[in-house]
Amino acid sequence: MSVTISKSAQQNEELNLLKSTQAIIKEALGHLGYPHQFYELIKEPLRTLTVRIPVRMDDGTVRVFTGYRAQHNDAVGPTKGGVRFHPDVTEDEVKALSIWMSLKCGIVNIPYGGGKGGIVCDPRELSFRELERLSRGYVRAISQIVGPAKDIPAPDVFTNPQIMAWMLDEYDHIREFDSPGFITGKPLVLGGSHGRETATAKGVTICIEEAAKRKGIDIQGAKVVIQGFGNAGSYLAKFMHDAGAKVIGISDAYGALYDPDGLDIDYLLDRRDSFGTVTKLFKNTITNRELLELPCDILVPAAIGNQITSANAHRINAKVVVEAANGPTTWEGTRILTERGILLVPDVLASAGGVTVSYFEWVQNNQGYYWSEEEVESKLRDVLVRAFENVYNMSQQRKVNMRLAAYMVGIRKLAEANRIRGWV
Repeated sequence: MSVTISKSAQQNEELNLLKSTQAIIKEALGHLGYPHQFYELIKEPLRTLTVRIPVRMDDGTVRVFTGYRAQHNDAVGPTKGGVRFHPDVTEDEVKALSIWMSLKCGIVNIPYGGGKGGIVCDPRELSFRELERLSRGYVRAISQIVGPAKDIPAPDVFTNPQIMAWMLDEYDHIREFDSPGFITGKPLVLGGSHGRETATAKGVTICIEEAAKRKGIDIQGAKVVIQGFGNAGSYLAKFMHDAGAKVIGISDAYGALYDPDGLDIDYLLDRRDSFGTVTKLFKNTITNRELLELPCDILVPAAIGNQITSANAHRINAKVVVEAANGPTTWEGTRILTERGILLVPDVLASAGGVTVSYFEWVQNNQGYYWSEEEVESKLRDVLVRAFENVYNMSQQRKVNMRLAAYMVGIRKLAEANRIRGWV
């Protein structure tokens, strides 16, 4: 009896973050010649903790929030990864993102495994003091499995240096000693690093420059479209604008702006609100879908996942796609773009600037010696250029797309560490 898989079931499978990540890992390990038991160990985090966090609200009532912390694999070193505050956080998402962090650390060759955390909440509905209580409550709930030599949190979606400062202070109270290396993305005054706030966007910029060289695109005058105008998207727009590119389109959660002659980025940055939204100030907007399909040289999805799929990849009209967001292009979307000759730089490479500078921050905390912004940027450029070359060369040598090549580069160090430790 034949089994027919419906189109909607296929689409659901394509959009499932954890399943799609596991499928690519399996393929990458197969290409590298590792036996199946390596996949069985690496396909899920070694440990995932679910916690319940009671928070006394400003009106005196108590709300209980659900939080997660996933530690993918610590064979290489302590796990590392951000904490996101978002109403759509799920356990599977946190697991998948912890695996991606392992891949990123392998790609840029830093001594971490991947970790990730999240709390199911909408921080926009919480007061300043409620956010503080929630942040401290999360640290109390996970304190036994985190630390500067165990698992190192960092900012992510809707979290920032202030939230990292609260978390650090709570951890210091629990452990009763100063431990700046417990968390990264902190304010400078508490041991943060220069360049951390712009690190993701700077890393994407470096990858854009390297991809443009391979495709013969001159950044000066290149037409760039950026989906998303939050931390990464807004800094990236500024970097591209200052480099002489024409940023012809940007978007936020409410719509998109388009000008074929180039948008006034400085004006938009000045007018956006604290959540990175600016399009509500304009009448002549277009949709995010229309933005993605604009003719351009470089398209940067810097918003949310599953934006380029089998449904619209045929209509993408760019020469290069560089992913600043987590998972904006599905595996099927990747295949279609590659077949059409579009160079796709995957998220695990393009957005690795954040974890790289987080590593720099941790190193500075451990040695008690701090670097200038110029030093941080120079070291970041060295790391990202080398990582891009490794992934691009793997892609060319093995005749695979850039996403699979990045997974192969990223997973090899982790697999070897597991093998040498005798875990498999």
